[in-house]
Amino acid sequence: MSAATLYGLLACALVGIGLYGLAVRPEPLRKVLAFNLLGGGVFLLFGVFARRGAGAGFAGDPVPQALVITGLVVSFAATALAIALVLRLRDETGDAALDAGDGKAE
Repeated sequence: MSAATLYGLLACALVGIGLYGLAVRPEPLRKVLAFNLLGGGVFLLFGVFARRGAGAGFAGDPVPQALVITGLVVSFAATALAIALVLRLRDETGDAALDAGDGKAE
């Protein structure tokens, strides 16, 4: 098994765990963490695609590498914003859980 195959399988596992966390977990902070796992898997997959020609003696493709670096910066900023919003939600409501409720105002 080559390193690219191993990294590709790891990327798919991270994407799967992230999607599972987004679909199953109702807590906002866990959704933020699941979204970060999903993003990490996508970045790893881009890295695998960028190095796909290196085994044949070619240099790695710089475009996916640049996309990964840019994506990491954007992901960090989006995570900071999401956590700030979760903290604001907790301060306003006293609970950070997003309950579906029954739609009735109290």
